[in-house]
Amino acid sequence: MSLKVYNTLTKQKEEFKPLTPGKVKMYVCGVTPYNHPHIGNARPFITWDVIRRYLEFSGYEVYHIQNFTDVDDKIIKTANTEHVTWDVIANRYIASYFEVMDKLGIRRAHVYPRVSEHIPDIVAMVKTLIDKGFAYEVDGDVYYSVQDFPGYGKLSGRNLEDMKAGARIDVDERKKHPMDFALWKSAKPGEPSWQSPWGQGRPGWHIECSVMSCKYLGASFDLHGGGSDLIFPHHENEIAQSEAFTGIEPFVRYWLHNGFITVNEEKMSKSLGNFFLVVDILEHFQPEVLRFFILSTHYRSPLDFNDERLQEAGRSLDRLKTAKANLQQLKTLPAANGGEDSQELTQAAIKAMHEFTAAMDDDFNTALAISTMFGLAKEINIYHSKITGGKAGLDAGALEQAGDTFDQMAEILGILNDSTAAAQDGNEELINELMQIIIDIRQEARKKKEWATADQIRDRLAAAGIILEDSPQGVRWKRQ
Repeated sequence: MSLKVYNTLTKQKEEFKPLTPGKVKMYVCGVTPYNHPHIGNARPFITWDVIRRYLEFSGYEVYHIQNFTDVDDKIIKTANTEHVTWDVIANRYIASYFEVMDKLGIRRAHVYPRVSEHIPDIVAMVKTLIDKGFAYEVDGDVYYSVQDFPGYGKLSGRNLEDMKAGARIDVDERKKHPMDFALWKSAKPGEPSWQSPWGQGRPGWHIECSVMSCKYLGASFDLHGGGSDLIFPHHENEIAQSEAFTGIEPFVRYWLHNGFITVNEEKMSKSLGNFFLVVDILEHFQPEVLRFFILSTHYRSPLDFNDERLQEAGRSLDRLKTAKANLQQLKTLPAANGGEDSQELTQAAIKAMHEFTAAMDDDFNTALAISTMFGLAKEINIYHSKITGGKAGLDAGALEQAGDTFDQMAEILGILNDSTAAAQDGNEELINELMQIIIDIRQEARKKKEWATADQIRDRLAAAGIILEDSPQGVRWKRQ
């Protein structure tokens, strides 16, 4: 089965065929760094991280660009409130973005261009759009003329006349059309500004992504992503600017957009008091749990966020961790002649990988892919039970097949990563050694029939989020 993706532009699934065979160029709209990243920011970046991982697994060479909108009204407002310069705010929250996304296991893009670093490029594109008749200047402001771009509305499916009829009464009378949008804004007191042919000013919002995507990926590229809230006006305006500037269509071959996040079935907003920053969520849940929770729903579907669902995701993730622990334990046991049980495990691993890739090839259906992973985890656990119970012989080949398949699935989804856990929780080797000392002390207490001491150790570990499990091979521990 070939990879198919849902293209917002055509409103249907299409077979994915990049411009250059074997290579994929993709652009993802980044954050406006005026605050710490929130849960709504986490979803698109986790989604696109998995898309990139799967494309690379499928053999593609991926070139990934993600911008920072570091010149923006919200940044300026925050800077003025704190009596600092705009770049202090931008740099602070860009650092916060990387700290949070690193914890979530999100791989770095190849380039993170900033608006402030591309002002000359932006001025050049705006000037060209004026020269080509797609933009006009009024009192130091430059607007894009939507009426002069015949394809305006093709991404969002909106009709220009309907938009005009629905425009607010207090629309800027200087515009030729109510939906014309700013490419360049004249300077105002208390705002950063740069010199341009139209006087001191700063870029409008939409022009930045057209400039940076064209600069780093060319006039036409493969994938462009972001949240559904960006379809209109941001991505609609990107198409209008870019295709008018280059004269090349399509600007983007495949537009992918993730669904909205609600909180307890309500739209997330500060006014409702349900606005959650990722740094706050990670005080109560492991980063891997948040990542797994987001991936458990197809990226285009709405996702409702609440503590109960996160707790449920944590329990589900524990089931996968148990399967991984069982694989690791089996690797320490001596191999024997495998029988029918080993053959069944081998076939289960092959079948699971086929179903996993089929799910991912169907518009990156991580929810179905995770379901397949649970199926393999169940087979691993059954095999582990038979081996440790002395009902079957361990086959090294079957174990390797199942382990490699399970690890590959986890790597694509970005979960069950020991190195990520170690980075989050400190020195993993030291933790393992300390846990073994605690287990040994508890076992010694049990031998002496000091049940109260043994139970106290177990209970205090449980309160700290550590679970002890007795097995025929000894005591194991795991995080809740």
